[in-house]
Amino acid sequence: MKIAKNIEISKKILLERKIRTILSLSGIIVGVCAVIVMVALGKGTEAKVTSQITKMGSNLLLVNAGQVKIIAGRARQAKIVTTLELRDADFIVEGVSNLKSIAPAQVKKLQVKYGNLSTKTNIIGTTSDIVEIQNHSLSGGRFFDEDEDKGLRRVAVIGKTVVENIFGQQDPLGKIIYIGKVPFEIIGVLSPKGTDLYGADQDDQIFIPVKTALRRLFNLTYINTIYVKVKDGASMKRAEEEISVILRERHHLRDGKDNDFTILNQTAILEAQQESSRTFTLLIGSIAALSLLVGGIGVLAVMLIAIRERIKEIGIRRAVGAKRKDILIQFLSEALLLSIGGGMIGIVLGVVASILTAVFAKLPLIIPMDAVGASFLATVVIGVFFGVYPARKASLLDPIKALQFE
Repeated sequence: MKIAKNIEISKKILLERKIRTILSLSGIIVGVCAVIVMVALGKGTEAKVTSQITKMGSNLLLVNAGQVKIIAGRARQAKIVTTLELRDADFIVEGVSNLKSIAPAQVKKLQVKYGNLSTKTNIIGTTSDIVEIQNHSLSGGRFFDEDEDKGLRRVAVIGKTVVENIFGQQDPLGKIIYIGKVPFEIIGVLSPKGTDLYGADQDDQIFIPVKTALRRLFNLTYINTIYVKVKDGASMKRAEEEISVILRERHHLRDGKDNDFTILNQTAILEAQQESSRTFTLLIGSIAALSLLVGGIGVLAVMLIAIRERIKEIGIRRAVGAKRKDILIQFLSEALLLSIGGGMIGIVLGVVASILTAVFAKLPLIIPMDAVGASFLATVVIGVFFGVYPARKASLLDPIKALQFE
């Protein structure tokens, strides 16, 4: 009963000083809201990355020319190298057990024209196995086959963004586009996939047969990537070792000499991305948590000012029989009401902001209940920690001096 009365009195006192109360609450609200939103953003990003890599399968190996390093979850190649050839893919097919599919690839960004319209997009020379490996589907037409690749046919399968850029509302199937100065017939249109885990538009690309790309368009004899999909995740390690042995022998690399290729697997990329995302979440969450500390200092300042303004009130209460404990509980309950009230408002705003962020950033919605619970607990601790000193100071005031204070 006494606690309820204290809370009622505290609420009345805080409402009498609305501006000061709002300013004091704002620090707590912003801190709690920021922590929840930042953690939700980090977890949503991590879930999106995991989903996108999982869609491609955990049984995918990427054989890249030269030395490739994973920096911040992204594969980076130091420079253009010419150490991979189409024949390397043929030898991998022959020598790797439990192989499901393989697709050599070479990518180059070129100008594409249709009539008076043009766009610059990624031209990917590859084989039909890329459809299964990257989980593509077609919204119209078909994909090129092995015979068209061997026959150096000038056929293309284009993404939705390319269609919008140079065709608008027209049906692109059967039309002739110019990639560079070479004409290609459009035989298929890819279903939209959106952005990849690096934010690149997966619909802004054109697939053409790899041999056509190398001989008739790029004028190259090398490729930069070979996608290798094995039958299951358990075969990954063995497949990686077999590919390494095959390529070292093919490239005449002696013992002790570094590989002139790099083999990456989806699991390693996923782990690097997740680690990068966790680090980002921890860093941003920690920065956001500092605003909670600032909010706590705001509570302390408000309570100290309140004591100075209410010295006479404290003296009167002591004179009519209030004990030091009663004064301490009164001021501590005000501090707790401020911090917990701000925390609850911050939680509501944080959840709403997390939902809006997920919608606009197109991320999976994950409400971090651990962050919500930790934030609420933090507001209680802040209320006690920053409320005890002013409450104790108020309870130790000499009642006679308090009554004489002007």
